[in-house]
Amino acid sequence: MPLFIEPLFVDPYAGCFVSTDNEVDMKKQTHHYCLATKYIDDKLLHTIHRMDGLKQIVLLTDGMDTRPYRLNWPSSTLIFDISPDELYKKAAEKLEGVGAKISRSCLFYHIPLVSSNLQQVLHTQGFNGSRPSIWVIQGLPLINVTSFKDILFVVSSMAMNGSLFLGELPGWLAETGIGRNFDSGKWMDKLFMSNGFRVNIISYDEVARNFGKQLTSEEYSKILFVAEQLRFSDAQMETWRREFQRVEEEGDEEGFEEL
Repeated sequence: MPLFIEPLFVDPYAGCFVSTDNEVDMKKQTHHYCLATKYIDDKLLHTIHRMDGLKQIVLLTDGMDTRPYRLNWPSSTLIFDISPDELYKKAAEKLEGVGAKISRSCLFYHIPLVSSNLQQVLHTQGFNGSRPSIWVIQGLPLINVTSFKDILFVVSSMAMNGSLFLGELPGWLAETGIGRNFDSGKWMDKLFMSNGFRVNIISYDEVARNFGKQLTSEEYSKILFVAEQLRFSDAQMETWRREFQRVEEEGDEEGFEEL
């Protein structure tokens, strides 16, 4: 009698990216990527239903993320996919071929990763930095540490305080040009805090235990994290500056009238 293994989550569309010649390897152990995907899915949906006014999701991906299609998004959610354009277009064709559709009550925008000004393009497509958002990174091709710092700067500039940034990063980011005694956790803390985020590194082993799963012993060099924005976004700061200027101008006018 075959052993039934209850899946962490069901993705009805991922199969369109897998060759029919590939054999599915059923194991009792759970792979890190699957655990991370489930953790991110749950964190996304829990937060979006808990945080008032949260209607903006930004997905930094490899172009083949099925989250826009398979997750149950609340009505009027804005979903932005930032990914390599060529890979996204090929994936979109395959997803359309298997009937994948985004809810009519939501709006979806794809933004090519190579866009010269991601902030401007996001604003043009309706992103509002004065409203809460969640940013997810999983699978996004990163060339070097500088490319990630550029992404982190964009998120920091656009994410309203209290917004979340979570996902997976390649382990080599924290190891590039670093000595043997380097502490990757301290590196993450310093990098994220310098951009206004308080970051927590999530243990894959702990996630596995929480889901009642046994983690595979295969090597997996990724960092799972959740970060909260502590600073104001650029849009919030601009609103504050305008309000401060208005109050100053009104005060000057009142003082002039008294004279």
